[in-house]
Amino acid sequence: MDNLKHIQDKIHFEDCDLTDGISSLNVIDKLRPDKIFHLAAQSYVKFSFDNPVDTLLNNTLPITHLLETIRKLKKEDGYNPTIAVITSSEVYGQVTKKDVPIKETCPLRPQSPYGVSKAAEDLLAYQYFCSYGLKTIRARTFTHAGARRGEVFFESAFTKQIVQIEKGLQKPVIKVGNLNSVRTIAHVKDAVRAYWLMAQKCPAGEVYNIGGNTTMTVGRYLEKMIELSNLNRSQIKIKVDKNLLRPSDVTLQIPCCDKFKKATGWKPEISYEQIFTDLLDYWRGIIK
Repeated sequence: MDNLKHIQDKIHFEDCDLTDGISSLNVIDKLRPDKIFHLAAQSYVKFSFDNPVDTLLNNTLPITHLLETIRKLKKEDGYNPTIAVITSSEVYGQVTKKDVPIKETCPLRPQSPYGVSKAAEDLLAYQYFCSYGLKTIRARTFTHAGARRGEVFFESAFTKQIVQIEKGLQKPVIKVGNLNSVRTIAHVKDAVRAYWLMAQKCPAGEVYNIGGNTTMTVGRYLEKMIELSNLNRSQIKIKVDKNLLRPSDVTLQIPCCDKFKKATGWKPEISYEQIFTDLLDYWRGIIK
């Protein structure tokens, strides 16, 4: 609830255990929403290597229960809402240079339990469209960040450490994982706007890449963040932490979003510099 305190009076909450089919059925049957946005997941890639069973269960059971719920209600009385299923660029796995920019037709070759679980979500959503006519639409979202981004993800992990160093709470050493990974970065607000447009304008059964228009290495991201901070770069040490490295990594994530742009008219509107500013302001407000 920490991320919702500023808007919690504008939201109606319902208790639901998404890993339980009866719980999912009861809530959906009660509310009958016109649109469902499914983002619930264990979304930390590194954790998925350490806990593959939990990741697979937590990411595949909820989507299965959701789709089964809609299938049953559709059969009973025709209820058939739009379901936006948000997966991940991790479904593509490690692509080659000839695959870049990555199109939706690129083979799915996930290289982490998280990637496998999101590929399963993606394929289940498509299967229920084909088999039962459920109005599922899939988004394969590439790296996006902003204020309130979880501290286990590199964008927020870097920023938190930088702010702690600014405030004298941490030695001038920033722990990192693989800095050579190439990412295309979008602001989270652009991503959320894309999800809404997708549910409004896109036909059922389709899949779309959603991503920003700024590409850089994770290392360059870190350098830009330090530049915008109050730190003296010459006094900062960068240290690779083996615990932050993955057994297999996805290091080339550059999307082609032409299909989605053509379908909706969407394009990224918020600069990548704003991502840095938002994260710095957020962590400066959190860390006292």
